[in-house]
Amino acid sequence: MKPTDKHFHYGEDLLTVGRALQLADGTLAATLSDKTIAKIKKSADHVQQMVDRGAPVYGINTGFGPLCTTSISKEETRILQSNILQSHSVGVGEPITTELAKLMLILKVHALAKGHSGIQLATLERIIWHIENDAIPVVPSQGSVGASGDLAPLAHLFLPLIGIGKVRYQNKEIATQTLFEKTGLSPLKLGPKEGLALINGTQFISAHAVWVLIKLQNCLKQADIIGAMMLEGLQGSISPFNEKLHALRPFKGNQHVAGRIRTLLKGSEILEEHIDCDRVQDPYSLRCMPQVHGASRNTWLHLKELLEVELNSVTDNPVIIDENNAISGGNFHGQPLAMALDYAALAASELGNISDRRIYLALEGGHGVPQLLMKDTGINSGYMMLQYTSAALASENKGLCFPASADSIPTSLGQEDHVSMGSISGRKALQVIENVEKILAIELLTAAQAFEFRKPLKSGLLLDEVHKFLREKVSFADKDRVFADDIERTIELIKSGSIIDLIQNVMNEKNITWGTPFGEEFEIL
Repeated sequence: MKPTDKHFHYGEDLLTVGRALQLADGTLAATLSDKTIAKIKKSADHVQQMVDRGAPVYGINTGFGPLCTTSISKEETRILQSNILQSHSVGVGEPITTELAKLMLILKVHALAKGHSGIQLATLERIIWHIENDAIPVVPSQGSVGASGDLAPLAHLFLPLIGIGKVRYQNKEIATQTLFEKTGLSPLKLGPKEGLALINGTQFISAHAVWVLIKLQNCLKQADIIGAMMLEGLQGSISPFNEKLHALRPFKGNQHVAGRIRTLLKGSEILEEHIDCDRVQDPYSLRCMPQVHGASRNTWLHLKELLEVELNSVTDNPVIIDENNAISGGNFHGQPLAMALDYAALAASELGNISDRRIYLALEGGHGVPQLLMKDTGINSGYMMLQYTSAALASENKGLCFPASADSIPTSLGQEDHVSMGSISGRKALQVIENVEKILAIELLTAAQAFEFRKPLKSGLLLDEVHKFLREKVSFADKDRVFADDIERTIELIKSGSIIDLIQNVMNEKNITWGTPFGEEFEIL
């Protein structure tokens, strides 16, 4: 079900990555519909009925994990829920970003609002207040094994509900008690099962997966643009991007990338100038961009499909079906996303690997491009050292690509004897992508430098505009300088996505469309 009139209903409408981002930045308003409120209340009533009956139900009137056989009295069920938030708040390390923590809140509200968690309406409304007022809890980055979901980070996320923990509010990190003094709020008294419903779930992993999709898509789009510019700078052939060739091996990602590069090169005088040259074929890093970039695109698409299932799922435990059925299962297990995030880290790393190869290729010189991309070398080292940095980053990524989901260390005295380590998968994937952003920045600098040696010939309209845009930030280098400054400025361009926006604006103005059979599938909606 799609949101109507720019309004989203938690627990009812389909949550996509794009909508999660809109909810986070405030461009999409959200509420609980009357229908959803009725389901939430009914589920809470079911839990209370189970408490009143006294029959043992995991997490409602029993202990947690290895203490699942320990009975909890009716009077102690509420104390149990507050205790679990405190005892499970064992996170360490630097806090995650405010953006990630806010996404965690949004994803949790949507899951709890499905009406199968026994949460009280007042509790959900308080979480929504935190979202709408940008009072975002401080959540340590380490401590989750992705088994009963993300226990430690989710416990920290919801400490403010009971008056403890810390929040980021009005650009300051403050104690929750200070927040209450500023806003007039008071601690909530959690009902039966509520603490467990709050800390069971995959929202830490899922929030990271959302951010991985966003940042990896940004890299994928720019890798095509920068790779096409390098192809022009080194006088590569357009033949490997032929539509008929890719129809014979029709992977969606490959066809998509080939079509994008054909569009970027359209109208190029550089291509026309060497169309009849005696070079038989280009090195793989130029020739195989559709296959390599395309494989990473296919991986991105796989993660997107899995994540959108997860975003609209109930992932806590036990799941309340009706007043007689509380199913204790494993919907909180992070494996479905853990493996996909490890796959995404590999996909990102490969973008960096092939980019580094193109950087090295550009430094070799030949075909009208001077060695080290500078005419007066000897006294000048040219662009030699930039590839050292890209090589270091590419190597670092290889180490980060060992799959976290390949490991499992038993926890909870063996009750949780297989865990996903999905939180580590998500954190590592983001680290890899951040390194790839830096590698792409270096490739853009070297591609633009090679591009200069093709003058007075022009490339296609789109790549010429990108080159001009870069030159407004970073000038042509005819002698050595502190290239770290150039790299930092270019990294900011890559992170901002401004090159993608520039290309799209020119395309809209000139009525140009991408020459690819796949469009919407590779967009975040």
